[in-house]
This record gives sequence, structure tokens and C-alpha cells, in this order.
Amino acid sequence: MHDTTFAAAAQFHGHVCPGLATGFRMTRAALLHLQAGRAEDEHLVAVVENDACGVDAVQFLSGCTFGKGNLIFHDYGKQVYTFYQRASGRAVRVTTVDNPQAPTDRQERVDWLLQAAEDEVVSVEEIRSAPPEYARIRASVTCAFCGERVMETRARLREGQVCCLPCSEDHPETSG
Repeated sequence: MHDTTFAAAAQFHGHVCPGLATGFRMTRAALLHLQAGRAEDEHLVAVVENDACGVDAVQFLSGCTFGKGNLIFHDYGKQVYTFYQRASGRAVRVTTVDNPQAPTDRQERVDWLLQAAEDEVVSVEEIRSAPPEYARIRASVTCAFCGERVMETRARLREGQVCCLPCSEDHPETSG
């Protein structure tokens, strides 16, 4: 049984903060709305639009991870998560609610985020959208400049040789 308490999420994340509390509430709301459990494989997919603390709550509660290919990152800088449940075909987009009542003190804000009514913290909207493609396993090639393995689809040519992105941009730390 997976411990789904905020304390366990904070232990996973490394500290308690408003961002983690927000992500915790957003993820929990999405999972409840979809009546979804923790992902063992790709039946649940999360698309996150930032790379902040709350994404650790997404991984911890939902089981969506980069390694399984069911956590997708779009660098939009928005506190927005979209969850897709493949079996039911349902999807929800979860956003934060701008609430002027929220305390500004760090610990008071965390407490408020965890205790406030859901509609004071998050908005869950069911959307009609096809889920992202299943993760694909790609072949790897060796960079001719640094000797490190790189996904074939990310490789480039430099001086007629296969190379990784950093070496294609001539980063001194990788092109040794």
C-alpha cells in the first residue's frame, strides 16, 4: 500500500512548501475526479506545464513518471496539470484558483492549501482531448565527440559525425 499522506509526499520531495501543497491538492483532485488510482503503467498520463515543486506531488500521488513515459513536461511556466485516463477516455485539466484569502506566510499558506475547500484551491475541468501517444523506446547511438550514448532521434551531425545535442552546440563540458 502506497502512503498518500502529505507528510509522505514531503518526505519524497525533501521539504514542506506551498508549491508541493498546491501540487498535492491539484493531483488529489484530479485522481478523485477521474476515480483513478496510482499508475502502474501508462494507463494514466499526466502532462505538467511547469517544472516546480508541485510536480513531485504529481509523481508521488499519481505514479506518473518520466521513466515510464507517462509524465510529460511542457515548459509553459503555468501551474496547470492535465491528467488522461486511457481506459475511460476521460481527461481533466486542473488549475489553481487565485484566492485573495490565502495567507502569505509560508507555513500558514501550506496549512491553508491543505485544509481549504477544494474549490478555493483548485479548479478541475473535464476536457475532451486525446491522450498523448504511448512512450516509444528509441535506439541509442554513440556521440563521436564525448563517447556518451544518445537517443537516436536527438542525435545531430557535426563535421559529418553523429553527436549529442551538447556536442553539436560545442559545449566544452561534453565535447572532450
